[in-house]
Amino acid sequence: MRCPFCAHTETQVVDSRVSDEGDVIRRRRQCAHCGKRFTTYERPDVSFPTIVKKDGRRVPYARPKLEASLQLALRKRPVSTEQIDAAIERIEEKLLATAARELPSSRLGELVMRELKKLDKVAYIRFASVYRSFEDIDEFRALVDEVRPAKRGG
Repeated sequence: MRCPFCAHTETQVVDSRVSDEGDVIRRRRQCAHCGKRFTTYERPDVSFPTIVKKDGRRVPYARPKLEASLQLALRKRPVSTEQIDAAIERIEEKLLATAARELPSSRLGELVMRELKKLDKVAYIRFASVYRSFEDIDEFRALVDEVRPAKRGG
């Protein structure tokens, strides 16, 4: 493993820990040359389905793009990084469980909306309003009504 600080190729593993879910190993490493420490994560190398866009283009699944979309929707919302990471893991588990070689982007969008709805209703509305490209206020109102708690009669 190359040191990210000095690019030396000799590093030593100082500590290894398995994540709570058991699917990732976190390793603390120390460079033999400069002595600085850094963290690496080891996870299984799996093949995600290719994402088929609405216009027919095929693009490889990109975790950073998914993470950026979630972070944008959740901007200034009270949701932790750990919660976002867990949501991404659940989405990726579902992608792998399909065992499909290709997946429509609309299916990925629905998976994201399902996770956002559980995490934060405002973020869900933000994402859905862009994702579904509402044409009028009634469509937006219907989405808000969907997540609004029912008022109790008095």
